[in-house]
Amino acid sequence: MRMEDMILVSTDDHIIEPRDMFKHHTPAKYKGRFPEKVRNPDGLEVWKLEDVYINGTALNAVAGKRPEELGLEPNASNEIRKGCYDIEARIDDLNVNGQLGTLNFGTWPGFAGRRFREGKDKELMYAILQAYNDWHIDEWCASHPERFIPIALLPTWSPELCAEEIKRVQKKGCHAASFIANPIVADLPSIHGDFWNPLWKAADENDVVLCLHIGDTTSGMAASSQSPYDVWMTCMGVSLFPVATEILWSPILRKYKNIKFALSEGGAGWVPACLERMDFVYKHHHRWTNQDFGDGLPSEVFKQHFYYCILDDEVALENRHRIGVDHITWECDYPHSDSLWPRAPEYLWRGLVKAKVPDNEINMITHLNSMKLFHWDPFKHKKREECTVGALRAQATHVDPGYVFDHDTEPLALKPTDKPRQIVDMALYMKYSQTMSFKKNFKEFQKDEEKTAAK
Repeated sequence: MRMEDMILVSTDDHIIEPRDMFKHHTPAKYKGRFPEKVRNPDGLEVWKLEDVYINGTALNAVAGKRPEELGLEPNASNEIRKGCYDIEARIDDLNVNGQLGTLNFGTWPGFAGRRFREGKDKELMYAILQAYNDWHIDEWCASHPERFIPIALLPTWSPELCAEEIKRVQKKGCHAASFIANPIVADLPSIHGDFWNPLWKAADENDVVLCLHIGDTTSGMAASSQSPYDVWMTCMGVSLFPVATEILWSPILRKYKNIKFALSEGGAGWVPACLERMDFVYKHHHRWTNQDFGDGLPSEVFKQHFYYCILDDEVALENRHRIGVDHITWECDYPHSDSLWPRAPEYLWRGLVKAKVPDNEINMITHLNSMKLFHWDPFKHKKREECTVGALRAQATHVDPGYVFDHDTEPLALKPTDKPRQIVDMALYMKYSQTMSFKKNFKEFQKDEEKTAAK
């Protein structure tokens, strides 16, 4: 196999929702109450939901930017690639990356629908969430079924409604739903009781994968708000280690035999250490902790239910058999700051060659595993030979990818006086850009921060 022969399907990309997304999906009774894209009092382009302003760009939409531009901007649709929100432009951006398929998590609602869960009028929120899913499945994905894998949001304030929505979207051909990685952080009951049983049962019986994405309710494991942002970005994949472990030691996997979890944007290099440790804990401690996996081991059960996606993860490729090569998928993460678009094939190929991955396993990692997991078959619509990196890039000679960087040969040159970005910078920006007056609130916080630093 050559790099040009690969067929790439990403199980973790993102969309910046277009302003007209609810045009055909607003029930008459809610006219004038659905979200709309507006300029807030400080001029930022945001979504307005009830009385809340929600920013959905920043590092979420920086494809094609130069490395020094990957900060807390952009703030408007005219500052980002059209492929972030326009379906035909997205096809061009997929082609220039040699990428066939993509699963797109949402942005402004939160990766697992946090904004709807926090909304005041739950009847309205449920209507908006269902409209969002209908737009995503019936418009965004259905416009090019050979390119897009649908994923649904869930009304996580009610496990019964979650179950109903899983059944509803499954009938539409959607076999993925985004769920909260850690319900406790969202002020919801933990996974260890019976509260979530209707959800687990529906996912199990309808073969709908529950995708647990980093970010909304996972911790980057940074020590403080003054930690450099690099700390959070370094640890963000490993933040799914405790999430997956919580599920493993709960009754879920032993009770629901068909349930599947995808650890989205979490990498897989850490998985062998996790598997080794869980087996040690079980052998050494289960007699007094009262855990029972019968004649098997926790790692064996874990491997049956969890799937992973890798970006530029040579450690995972080298340890693919310890992880489970049939459970590894690939991701591009377009248009986020971690993404290697439009040179993702080059980075992946380098790792595959270095790890001496044979052709059949390359096919599993790049597309076959994701096709099977999400019940998605692009070859019903497109000939296989038209789906390769080389064939797709040949259709994108007219596409300008913007600035193309290589972080191996072109390191970012910071000014000598530049201070490293801190976690508080991003957290505050995202928080205060959603308020009625960003500038006023941010200045007030800066004063409080100065007082704290002085202490």
